[in-house]
Formats: sequence, structure tokens, C-alpha cells
Amino acid sequence: MMAAYSPRSCQAMLFIPLPFAVALLLLVLFVAVLRRDEEAVPNRPFLALILLAALQSVLSGLRWGYGVQAVGLVAPVIAAMVPPLAYAGVSRLVRTSRRPLPARMALHAVPAALILLLMAVWREAIDIALVLIFVGYALAILLLMGPGADALRLAPFEGAVPAYRAIIFTAAALCLSAAIDTFVFLDLTSAHSARALMLISIGNLAVLVILGIAAAAASRSRAPAEMVETAPRPETSEDKETIAAVDALMEARKLYRDTNLNLDRLARKTGIPARQISAAINRAMDKNVSQYVNDYRIGEACRLLAGTEKPVTEVMFEVGFQTKSNFNREFRRVTDMTPVAWRQRKG
Repeated sequence: MMAAYSPRSCQAMLFIPLPFAVALLLLVLFVAVLRRDEEAVPNRPFLALILLAALQSVLSGLRWGYGVQAVGLVAPVIAAMVPPLAYAGVSRLVRTSRRPLPARMALHAVPAALILLLMAVWREAIDIALVLIFVGYALAILLLMGPGADALRLAPFEGAVPAYRAIIFTAAALCLSAAIDTFVFLDLTSAHSARALMLISIGNLAVLVILGIAAAAASRSRAPAEMVETAPRPETSEDKETIAAVDALMEARKLYRDTNLNLDRLARKTGIPARQISAAINRAMDKNVSQYVNDYRIGEACRLLAGTEKPVTEVMFEVGFQTKSNFNREFRRVTDMTPVAWRQRKG
């Protein structure tokens, strides 16, 4: 992604209109995400990330397909904006920052400002700076995801697993881009530009597609993948009290039916800190909070499938799921069967 915009560019490259096709694909993806989330508050950094990936693809096509050298003046700055947008999108699902919005914007504008400065005073350092920016933000994203699934406090439980996986893919894509740029930098310095150009053409476009798709999936805010396994710790009396309080609220008010339920909202309704709820469920039940909530949903789904004639899709929506893929995955996790097989056996 970044090396394609290096000031040390080669002069010729076999033109294939692939960058423009990738840009069109990303624009279609952007429209699909925008329509999908039109009734909900969108994750604007992820939407901006998809648009930025499309713009980068267009710039790549202009640079290497049509020889528009002026693109090299803006493309490095555009590239430096990608990691901050990815991090900002993840932050929207993890926590509400205590810093005011202008302070956050100023902080994440530093990478682009740094590249602008280097373009004026030290152009040879742009590649290295971009690699460090991409790797640094990738590590920052992985640190945010350190607690695993329960790190996504503001993401609905029903969608946590795909969102978590998409975020990990986003961090991996940033690292892949940095690795590609490092290789291209070394390749160009050794005068083997043919390999560098091929890597720019294929590798960077692949990274753009991965970033776009990952941002679209994460913006859907489904539910994070299973937490990283850690050594189990003994539950405490406080854990039992916490789980009892959450259980009572779940059973009395059927909170699990709320499709927008997340850890932050659950903490507000119970009056118990989110971190305390997460730790108690992790220790006492060896699962994350999204799995705990989905267990309630699947339990009611099993009762409805066995005791009523309601269609499977109606049951899915009634218990709090929004997509068949999530419903079927969680149903299999709990029962080792599909919803249809469960109904047939119980019927």
C-alpha cells in the first residue's frame, strides 16, 4: 500500500485496470454498508476507511497505469491516514474515549502531518516512517483486543465474533502492508525493481481489499471471537453475587432479547461495572459475556422450537438474533445440532 507511493518510483509497469476494478468493488461495499446501517448509528471511521481504500486504489491505478507522477505527492499522506482510521473504528467498539473529540482528531492527525513534513525535508525516510506507523497502529489495535471478546464493550453481543475476527484481520492487514513495503524498499535499493513492481501491483491491492472487507464486517458490530485462553482463576463470592444479579435480571426482564445489548448496556442496567461482570463470568463459567448471553437466547430458542410451531426464522428474531449465520453457529455451539435437527428430534 505504502511502497506504491514511494518517492523512489520506477518508471514503467505493465498496466492492468485492476486497481480501478478494486476501487469499484470497494465503493459498492461502502454503499452496501451504508444502506445496511442506515437505521443505526454508523461507525464513521470504518466507513471512511473503506472510502480511503477505494481512493488509494484509484491513485495506484493513475500512478502505475497512466504514469500520473503528481499522485506521488498526495498518496503517502493518504496512506498515513489508514492506520489511524482503523484504530478509531476499533475504539468506537471498545470504549468511549475520555479525551475530547478535537484532542483525538489532533492525535490521529500526527502520522499524516509527519509524512507531510518528511516530504518537505527528508523524502528518503517516508517509506520507513510509513512502516513504523502501520506496525505501531497494528500493535495498538491488538493491545485493545487483549481481553478478547469482552473488549468490545460497545458491540452488540449477537455480532461480537465476526467483529472481533474482522478487527484481527485489520491488524494483520496493516502488518502485511508494512511487510510488503519493507520488502519493496529493500528490493528497490538492490535494483531488482521488476519484483518490486509486481509486489506493488498485487500485494497492495490485496491489502486494500482485506482492509475494506474487514472494516465492513467490523462496522456491522456482530460479536468477537472466542477469548484467548488463559489460566483459569478460582471464582470468588463476589463473582457468585455478580452472576446471580445478572441472572436475575436476565430471567426477569429477558434482556437477552434486546438485539442491541452489549456489555456497556448490560453494566448500566445491572448497576455493576462492566469489567466486574466480564471477570466474574470468565472465571466462574469459563466463557465470555457474549457466549453467556447467547446461551440464554439459545435456551429460549430450544423451548420455542420444541413447544411451538413457529418458523425457525421467527424464533431466531424473537430470542434476539438478527442473522441466520450467527443463530446457527451459536445453536451448534450449545446443542451440537442445527435448529431444524433439534426440532425434529424433540418433535
